[in-house]
Amino acid sequence: MASKKGKAAKTAAKAGGAATAVRSSPYVQRLIEDDDLRDSIRDAFESARDAYARIANGKGPAKALMDDKKVQRDLKEAADNFREASDRLRGKKQRKGLTFGRLLLLGLIGAIVAVVVSEDLRKMVMDKLFGAEEEFEYTSTTTASSPEAAPTTNAS
Repeated sequence: MASKKGKAAKTAAKAGGAATAVRSSPYVQRLIEDDDLRDSIRDAFESARDAYARIANGKGPAKALMDDKKVQRDLKEAADNFREASDRLRGKKQRKGLTFGRLLLLGLIGAIVAVVVSEDLRKMVMDKLFGAEEEFEYTSTTTASSPEAAPTTNAS
């Protein structure tokens, strides 16, 4: 009996040491503290579960994967959520909002659309780029001839 108690005590000591090691792990701490991480894991699990339920409906997994758009959407959503959870677990910063490059691209596209749509703005830009356009009126120095004054030819 003493050997069983000794083995149990050793096992308990190992379990206590493992629990202490897990409790001090930075990954477990992030999982405990980060609500978004837990939400990402939960959403990924639910999406994967929904995809599995649709695959296991009897049609066959290959047909469900190739033809069923809902299965494809669920699997993509699960993969995105797992990727996000993995990044958060490793401590990568999440990009919130617009970065400078995206903001610059958005401004450039907006300026192009404004130039295309507005004739006044387009004229102003063309004047700035190529110089002001000279305005002139054309006046003819010749007079129009009337049909009566036209010379006639006789073919006799």
